[in-house]
Amino acid sequence: MDKTDPILITGGTGMVGARLVEQLSADGFSNLLVTTRNDLDLCDEQSVDRWFDQHRPRYAFLIAAKVGGIAANIADPTAFLSDNLKIVVNQLGACHRVGVEKVLLLGSTCIYPRECPQPMKEEYLLDGPLEPTNEGYALAKIAGLRLAQAYQKQHGMKCVLPMPCNIYGTNDHFDLSRCHVLSALVKRFSDAVTDGADEVVLWGSGIARREFIHVDDVVDGMLHLFENAENGEIVNLGPGTDVSISELAGMIAEETGFVGNISWDTSRPDGMLRKCTDNTRLSQLGFRTKIALRDGIRRTILQYKQICQASISDATGATAQTTTRRVA
Repeated sequence: MDKTDPILITGGTGMVGARLVEQLSADGFSNLLVTTRNDLDLCDEQSVDRWFDQHRPRYAFLIAAKVGGIAANIADPTAFLSDNLKIVVNQLGACHRVGVEKVLLLGSTCIYPRECPQPMKEEYLLDGPLEPTNEGYALAKIAGLRLAQAYQKQHGMKCVLPMPCNIYGTNDHFDLSRCHVLSALVKRFSDAVTDGADEVVLWGSGIARREFIHVDDVVDGMLHLFENAENGEIVNLGPGTDVSISELAGMIAEETGFVGNISWDTSRPDGMLRKCTDNTRLSQLGFRTKIALRDGIRRTILQYKQICQASISDATGATAQTTTRRVA
C-alpha cells in the first residue's frame, strides 16, 4: 500500500478498528476512510453503494460487525445472524463493484465446530455442528469468508481472512450486557474490590478454556497478513495457548487485589468447552504475538480504573456546576 492510497476501515471506532486507525496513521497513511454507524448504515445496501461510489477505496479493512458475549448472543440470535449477514454481503458486494484490489475481512474462531479437535486447525471448518450459544454470529462469519473467497476465485478480488481468538484490550468496553469474558471479569473483580465485596459469582463451571489475544497483537497481525497473505485462505490469529476461565478469574482476582470467594453458577452455560487455535499457518507466514496474557490483563485493569476515575471526575464536576448555579 502507498501512503496516499484511499484505505477504507469500517468499524473504525470499535476496539480493533480504532487501534488499526491509530497504527496506520502513525505509519504515515494519510488517506484513511473511517466509517461509523452515524455516517454509514452497513445494513442498508443502497447507503453502502452510494458511499462506495463517492469514495472508491483502493483497499479495505472490513472490521465492522455486531458483536457480543454469550449473554448478548443468547438474547438476540436473530440480529446476530441477520445484521451480520447484511453487513458482510453489502460490504463485499460494494468492494467488488468499485474495484477494490484487496480486502481484509476480520473473522472469529467461533466459526469452528463445537466438538472441534484441539488445537483448532483451519481445515476443521464445517466438520461438525456449531456452538449453539453463538451459532447465528458464527454462521454469518462463515458465510462472509466463503463469499470473500468466491469473489477472489471468480473475480480476482484478493481477500485476507484472519480468524482471531478472544480479543481484549485498549478501547474495549465494560458493559456486562454485551462485553466479552475478560473485560467482564476485570469489571466484576475491580468493582468487588471497590465495594468491599467478599464474593464474586461467575457464570458456568469455570472449566471452559479460552485463548486470548490483545488488540495490539491483532492489529499487528492483520497488517502483517495484509502484506504477506495472498491465496485467500483463512488464517488463525492467536498465540496458540489457552487458559481455563477459572484460571483466568484467578489471575484477574490476583491482579485487582480481590481476596474474597469466587463462586460458580453452574445453571449458566459454559459455551464451547475449549477453543484454542493451531497457529502453524500464522507462524509460517512470519508472525507471532508479543503481549503476554498477564501483561494484557494489567493493561486492561488500568484502563478500567482510568474509565472509573474519569466518570467520578465528571460526576464531581457536574455536581459542582449545579451547586454554583444554585448559589448564584
